[in-house]
Amino acid sequence: MKKYHISAIVIAIAALAAAFVSGREFLAHRRPETIFPGPGVTEKRMLSDWYPALKGGRGDTEVYIFRGDEEGGSILVLGGTHPNEPSGYLAATVLVENASVSKGTLYVIPRANNSAFTHNDPQEGSPASFTIKKSDGDERVFRFGSRATNPLDQWPDPEVYIHASSGQHLSGNETRNLNRGYPGRTNGTFTERVCYGITSLIKAQNITMTIDLHEASPEYPVINAIVAHERAMTLASYVVLGLEIQDIKIGLEPSPRNLHGLTHRELGDATDTFAVLMETANASQGRIRGRTDAALALTGKDTCYVKAAELGRLYVPFDERGHPIEERVGRHLAGIAEFAFALGTEYPDKEILIEGIPDYYELQDNGLGAYLK
Repeated sequence: MKKYHISAIVIAIAALAAAFVSGREFLAHRRPETIFPGPGVTEKRMLSDWYPALKGGRGDTEVYIFRGDEEGGSILVLGGTHPNEPSGYLAATVLVENASVSKGTLYVIPRANNSAFTHNDPQEGSPASFTIKKSDGDERVFRFGSRATNPLDQWPDPEVYIHASSGQHLSGNETRNLNRGYPGRTNGTFTERVCYGITSLIKAQNITMTIDLHEASPEYPVINAIVAHERAMTLASYVVLGLEIQDIKIGLEPSPRNLHGLTHRELGDATDTFAVLMETANASQGRIRGRTDAALALTGKDTCYVKAAELGRLYVPFDERGHPIEERVGRHLAGIAEFAFALGTEYPDKEILIEGIPDYYELQDNGLGAYLK
């Protein structure tokens, strides 16, 4: 009996140690990493300034404002709509830490769905975090979040999610997808209220253009592409040409009129903003992928996708070089710069001049860490 007693004690101690470690990691995932605003940031506010009901909760999130000395147009950049798509969040972070504006106003929300950063998807094999080495040798650690709002903030999921303003029926788990809840409502779910806060900001500040940054799997048809509301198609066409001149291949898709809740549809319908969404190719999003870890999210290298490309199963080129984070962040930043240029070309009174955005090829040469504070 003594032997069994000792074994029970050992097992209990091991279980307590495992619970302690997992509990510590669980709590750490709820602490946001620091973003270091560069000198171009003229004001930092919270989304609750436009929708006070969010104040004090995990739906509230930072809004960084770059206000130029001259009047002009305005652009809102949404990163972190889906925190398991890191290039959007990192592109927004690079903007906050490097950009400046001399004309017009830039608004950046790096963590649009702040709640979705507080957990991840272990059943998908998702890493808890990833690390980027800076040029000075130091490291920045970033959380790898989830596509959806944390269940601790919104639960349970219904069998069928009904988009409030259109009545469209969607899968029940889409109820926690920020990009299915627009334009939002005050008496809706946690996620719908966050959508309402972002819509309120756009209306109150009369935002000229909204750019939502995303990633998708290489086997997804809409990849390395811009999806644009019909009112934004002319601007998006200019951007495609501008990126092609830089040898950055990108597609252009119209926002489907029969798919509701997405930024490029609902924000374009519910407000005066020119609404677009940008997608880059991320192997860690796909179903053909091999091992899912932080290296895959950063390097974009996956032998399974190389084979799938050889078989013609993908909608984007894929070889042993993969699609690294520098390429994906660079595509987003180059697109933002081109949209700012196109806006001023088509609507001179809405011009916005943004400086300090790293060039696409500079990012490939220098690495993302060179542009992190």
